[in-house]
Amino acid sequence: MTISRQVREAMQGASWIRKMFTEGQRLKKQLGADQVADLALGNPVQEPPAALAERLRELAGAEPAGHHRYMANAGLASTRDAVAAHLARHTGVPYDAAQIVMSVGAGGGLNVLFKALLDPDDEVICLTPYFVEYRFYITNHGGRMVLVPTDARFRPDPAAIRAAITPRTRAVVVNSPNNPTGVVYDTADYDALARVLTEASEAQGRPVYLISDEPYRAITYDGVSVPWPVRQYRDTIHVTSFSKDLGLPGERIGYVAVNPATPDAEALTAALTFCNRVLGFVNAPALQQRLVEGLLDVHVDMAGYVAKRGRLLAALKAAGYELVAPEGAFYMFPRVPGGMDDVEFVGLCLEERLLVVPGSGFGTPGHFRMSYAVTDRDVELAVEALQRAADRARAAQA
Repeated sequence: MTISRQVREAMQGASWIRKMFTEGQRLKKQLGADQVADLALGNPVQEPPAALAERLRELAGAEPAGHHRYMANAGLASTRDAVAAHLARHTGVPYDAAQIVMSVGAGGGLNVLFKALLDPDDEVICLTPYFVEYRFYITNHGGRMVLVPTDARFRPDPAAIRAAITPRTRAVVVNSPNNPTGVVYDTADYDALARVLTEASEAQGRPVYLISDEPYRAITYDGVSVPWPVRQYRDTIHVTSFSKDLGLPGERIGYVAVNPATPDAEALTAALTFCNRVLGFVNAPALQQRLVEGLLDVHVDMAGYVAKRGRLLAALKAAGYELVAPEGAFYMFPRVPGGMDDVEFVGLCLEERLLVVPGSGFGTPGHFRMSYAVTDRDVELAVEALQRAADRARAAQA
């Protein structure tokens, strides 16, 4: 075998999301795309806001000399200034450009961050259910992922996190609004986390970082607001992208922000900048940096997500599914009806021309994830298929 053992094993355990994508392509080719409800991927169908197109035309028309050259590895000064001012305004924390590193999406930002933080066998705590790529991002850089379950409402369990912390723990990753559950952590959650992490940091004599992965921050419902954990915990590192709030997943642009009050803020930001270079990103795309710096408070139209969320919640309730209603993002994570195995249930859904993802892929068996970043037709087909799948699952377990 010519490829490395580590990569070969990772490929064999690859994401259920990607497996369902492949299965969906096969089914759509066989039956026709308009006959399959594909709720497997979080690939936004909402188009970017009109202000983005205007900004893009403006940038394309200007084209001053040097627009496409290399820059500082941390990113364009004007973009980092704009991001720092945006964060300072919303958090009350006095960020400046020195604490901002522009990244190739949130995924690029997390890889840069783990490269900067982790020595071999250092540990990173992730809360289940968790975004499946975290495992690969952590092991890419010699670390070890430690999974800690959330409570029955998918909220952080401070006692479980405290019990999982060891002298090798370097960070805890939180993702709110959450993928796959749509849960939004509140201020009380972050207060409790801050107490646990402050205690652990004092015991270790070095920070245990709180890494807040927030690409869905702007996508919330029913007046829910997303707290800024940097207000509760000093050693917070904010990582995000513009993939979801501006509808730009294919453009790969995001940033990492280090709290200036963190004792090692200067050294950590320097390490992030170095790792941005040596991991081969070099710098985030120049055009995309200029694009987003003028759109930091602009977001996609939420009306479509609101309508699809409401339609699917009503359908799930009518069919007797149990779930925690999502407060943010564009996912739902219902319990599998009838106590059926989640992988078996996903296979049953496939027979009903419905593509969803088993909860096992997110570290939480017994559930399944469905995305409503999809077309109206996908939603209407899914409504009918969810009822049929529930009836079959309950009959099979009777």
